[in-house]
Amino acid sequence: MIYYLAILNLLIKKVEEKYLKANFPNIEIGDTIRIGLKIKEGEKERIQYYEGVIIAKKNFGINKTIIVRRIIQGVGVERLFLLNSPRLITLEIKKSAKVKRAKLYYLRKLSGKATRLKQKY
Repeated sequence: MIYYLAILNLLIKKVEEKYLKANFPNIEIGDTIRIGLKIKEGEKERIQYYEGVIIAKKNFGINKTIIVRRIIQGVGVERLFLLNSPRLITLEIKKSAKVKRAKLYYLRKLSGKATRLKQKY
């Protein structure tokens, strides 16, 4: 039984390899990033940019995800992105911050200048 599970895991990894993206920079928690997504509106396609702070990251094969938080008109908005999605076109790091936690969920309770993070040089 264990032998069959090992073979199954190897087959799944082999299928997932061709869908993995390797051209993105190494992102960390606390980075301010700018993501370009391909959006389809009717017959046309365009790239829409989303900029915010990474507050959570999950690394597991093809299911790598990040949660990006930004403030829009005084309201905090969080969005989850699949890093290996074909809709994700560009990803660039604007700033890096020095953080001591793996998840920055505490930023949800803060507002204004309290949400600033110390910049890493």
